[in-house]
Amino acid sequence: MPIAAARPITTDDIGIATLHHTPDRLTIRWSDGRESPYPAIWLADNRPDRRDRPDGQRLFDAIDLPDGIAIAGVALGADGAVEIHLTGFDSAARFPAAWLRAHALDPASRAERRRRPVLWDSSLVLPTGDYATVAGDAGARAAWLRAAWDHGFALLRGVLVEPGMVCKVVELFGFVRETNYGRLFDVVAVDKPQNLAFTALSLGNHTDNPYRDPVPQLQLLHCLEAAAEGGESVVVDGFAAAERLRREAPDAFALLTRRAVPFRYVEPGRGDLPGRVDLRSRAPLIELDADGALAAVRYNNRSIAPFDLDPDEVEPFYDAYRRFGRLLHDPDLTVGFRLAPGDLFLVDNQRVLHGRRGFSAGRRWLQGCYADKDGLTSTLFSLEAAR
Repeated sequence: MPIAAARPITTDDIGIATLHHTPDRLTIRWSDGRESPYPAIWLADNRPDRRDRPDGQRLFDAIDLPDGIAIAGVALGADGAVEIHLTGFDSAARFPAAWLRAHALDPASRAERRRRPVLWDSSLVLPTGDYATVAGDAGARAAWLRAAWDHGFALLRGVLVEPGMVCKVVELFGFVRETNYGRLFDVVAVDKPQNLAFTALSLGNHTDNPYRDPVPQLQLLHCLEAAAEGGESVVVDGFAAAERLRREAPDAFALLTRRAVPFRYVEPGRGDLPGRVDLRSRAPLIELDADGALAAVRYNNRSIAPFDLDPDEVEPFYDAYRRFGRLLHDPDLTVGFRLAPGDLFLVDNQRVLHGRRGFSAGRRWLQGCYADKDGLTSTLFSLEAAR
């Protein structure tokens, strides 16, 4: 699926129909019929004249707001801005109408601002970009990053077949996260591997490094050689699997969100030396945000440690855990593809699980690295705002 740039949605064409206020609340009826309330203290805390212009940061603390703030009057300015007189302040606050609409507190407006990831299954047409175009054109870069953000996954074709290019791709939007593997790592079968990834064995769908705190948020893998027989990559949308579990087995879903499980990875030392690496974390397999929406999934059977549970919960937890695991490997939810030299894929490691089919009779060499999502989203939102 080639990625096309989309025109950003704006509020510039939505005007104010009426203004109504009481001492504790302003209500705006918009030209599209929506009504949005704005409490007085919220307006006082967000006065544009109390923010630094370049970065928008507040120039005061909420504890400095006067007590008993009330709306004394409102008016619509000639430029369309709303002028609000608040008790305890010497001057009126002027709010642009577009800003008020963008930050409206009615339920519909608040819902529109929530992230709505695009859930997918085996029918997914792989979102794909071209490296030269993405690297050289801001619109193409924004479109590729938007696809990666919405789907938790995106392919990039035509990356130079040179070691280290995976880090160059990260530099298009953010910064490499260095770990005990270094800035990047090679995924190639070796003798006496420290990690099962460095074998020719198949790898079930998994979250990478769930034993870290925090878990690496983004993973990129770049194909340098693909002469082996087999070795196809597999991805699955963990959010789609979790939502299916929520629908089909709500009690199992709830149990996996309420109980934290331990993950651990030990890299052995040599001789009498202790282990050089001992990474541990503890978190739910399914993590929700404050609104009950999916925030993260973690699944890695290779590095999960013995469950620390009440004995009476062990059996139901295993039932839920195994049911979720079956969904994460369900052919109806997974997508398989073969990487060619120059192909790279990015996954949201807190959402999309990836795996690999076993390979033989030839060399398969990938290079990978990690990054954080704030770099991706900052670049994406900045590019979209500039269009």
